[in-house]
Amino acid sequence: MHQVKKYLSLVIVVVLFQLKGLCQNIDSLKIALKNAKHDSSKCLTLKLLYKTENDNNLKMELVKQRLKIAESNLPNKNQILSIFFLKQKAASLNNIGAIYYSQSDLSMAIEFFKKSLKIREEIGDKSGIASSLGNIGIIYNDQGDITNALEYYYKSLKLHEEIGDKSGIASSLTNIGGVYENQGNINKALDYYYKGLKIYKQIQDKTGISSLLSNIGFICNKHGDIPKALEYFSNSLKIQEEIGDDLGIANSLNNFGDIYSYKGDIPKALEYYKKSLKIREEIEDKTGIVESLNKISDIALKKGKVSEAFVLSIRGIQLAKELGFPENIKNSATTLKKIYQKQNKYKEAFEMYELEIKMRDSINNQETQKAAIKKQMQYTYEKKELETKAEQDKKDAIAKAELKQKENERNYFIGGFGLVLVLALFILRGYKQKQKANAIILEQKKFVDEKQKEILDSIHYAKRIQTALLPSEKYIEKSLKQMRKS
Repeated sequence: MHQVKKYLSLVIVVVLFQLKGLCQNIDSLKIALKNAKHDSSKCLTLKLLYKTENDNNLKMELVKQRLKIAESNLPNKNQILSIFFLKQKAASLNNIGAIYYSQSDLSMAIEFFKKSLKIREEIGDKSGIASSLGNIGIIYNDQGDITNALEYYYKSLKLHEEIGDKSGIASSLTNIGGVYENQGNINKALDYYYKGLKIYKQIQDKTGISSLLSNIGFICNKHGDIPKALEYFSNSLKIQEEIGDDLGIANSLNNFGDIYSYKGDIPKALEYYKKSLKIREEIEDKTGIVESLNKISDIALKKGKVSEAFVLSIRGIQLAKELGFPENIKNSATTLKKIYQKQNKYKEAFEMYELEIKMRDSINNQETQKAAIKKQMQYTYEKKELETKAEQDKKDAIAKAELKQKENERNYFIGGFGLVLVLALFILRGYKQKQKANAIILEQKKFVDEKQKEILDSIHYAKRIQTALLPSEKYIEKSLKQMRKS
């Protein structure tokens, strides 16, 4: 099993490496897809093709093809392959949700996001779960359900922090900052935006950088700091053009239109708004289309072209109601209210005023502000708890290591002392044995000495006897002399 896992991982790495080298060439990717022998390779190639495609219809075809391949390999007896294809299925469902979201079909988008989330939770794909939570939070935010939006945003942020996903952390910070911006809490919004921007710069995520530069520039423009706003918008547009981000370019053109509108240069503002509208219609950005229609309608009204403004505004509010975005509906209702006032249609104007207030309150009321504060406090508390736990775990680990070291030192001392004791006993035993041997030798020497003394004493005794029995030389000599005389 381990060998299968190792082999599969190696295959995936090699395939990804090869495909990334081809990702700049769509034709090469199509050839790679045609020649792919394994379904895992096909899924990965389709993933890259999806990322290179801008047309939503073609994107949908690619992602459905990837989904079909993934489902055809499920269930799978091989656990590793099973998880791989479940991840492919979840990613495909998430991509379908993203396509529906880009088409402003929120009900279908959230349906597919939740299907994707369910699979990711079943297989424990934390990165995928965090991504799905963030996507669902965006839907709730667009629908004006701020409480649920914050719930999902903070869950996503917490999980991204847990797994160390910097891109995900920055994305969550951006989303939460957007909620505070809509509520008018600019300082809080900027705090989150700057934190997100710092992370995006660290990981060199150009799309994220350009998006946040645009958000910060929008706030600067809203508060009259035109030079700063222009600086942020220009830097954002430069990056968007570099990476070919059509949606971002359309947003930046709209932002420049706001700058010129604020400065009173209406022709220049209208030029940028129309350029933005054209791109938004090409990429089917319905939310952006509503915004552009509303701004162009407002300019037409200022120029006294009430009929033209009315046509544009009606188209905008119908699309806004179709989308169900409170922010878009509010802005469209505000413009249409002014038009009805110009037309002396006060009943209709009052209806638009009521709709404007209703949508405004759904975005920014005390309940949602309290929810934002509550979620912020809960997140801060839980984060502090995790930090405290991590710090305590660190202290416990250090204390455990120190205790282990002391135990080792004690064990080394006991072992060393025992070794010395054994050595001392061995030496003592040797010393005693030596003493005993010496005593035996002394005893033997004493015995030998005694025996030697006995022998010598016997010899001396015998000699004395012999001496006593034998005549002395003088006696013999005397006797010889007497014999000669006679």
